[in-house]
Amino acid sequence: MQLTLDDAKTKELLTEVLVELMQQKRSVFYELILDALEEVGLANAILEGEDSEFVQEDDIRALLER
Repeated sequence: MQLTLDDAKTKELLTEVLVELMQQKRSVFYELILDALEEVGLANAILEGEDSEFVQEDDIRALLER
């Protein structure tokens, strides 16, 4: 027995599976999305930091100790 699926049917089935998973495992997907957003934020901060001038470690420590 051979099963064949066209692209439209495959997309439809995958969509159904993902929607069902998101409904049943909402907290898992919430954590995945939150982690992804944090990674994007960190990457953006790194890129932004590459374009700014260097700050001495003592200056940072002084600000943190306030």
